[in-house]
Amino acid sequence: MAIHKSGEDYLEAVMMIHKEKGKVRSSDLVKKMGFSKPSICNAVALLEKDGYLIMNEDKTLELTKKGKSVADKMYERHSFFVRWLESLGVSPEVAEEEGCAIEHNVSDDTFEKIKKAYESQI
Repeated sequence: MAIHKSGEDYLEAVMMIHKEKGKVRSSDLVKKMGFSKPSICNAVALLEKDGYLIMNEDKTLELTKKGKSVADKMYERHSFFVRWLESLGVSPEVAEEEGCAIEHNVSDDTFEKIKKAYESQI
């Protein structure tokens, strides 16, 4: 089953929290994403069922290889689009919000072409 935008956001958040803290708990996602604990638990259960992450016995969350692949891809896109928008004069706050929207709505091929064109100009 294809992963949805919200699932991509959850996986990216798990990866970012892991980089910051080392261990990731559902409560960390509640704080980072601003959703309720029941919403986070439902999303985690779906992502675990689909093989994107694992809940360990100590209740910490861990990305699977499949989940890490998606998280890495989304983080690369997100970071690129935020930088790109800021280079065009977009405020950091708007670049963050709109970069997040763009990252989910561009094909791999289009992303690579935009990235290549941008990198050839700097």
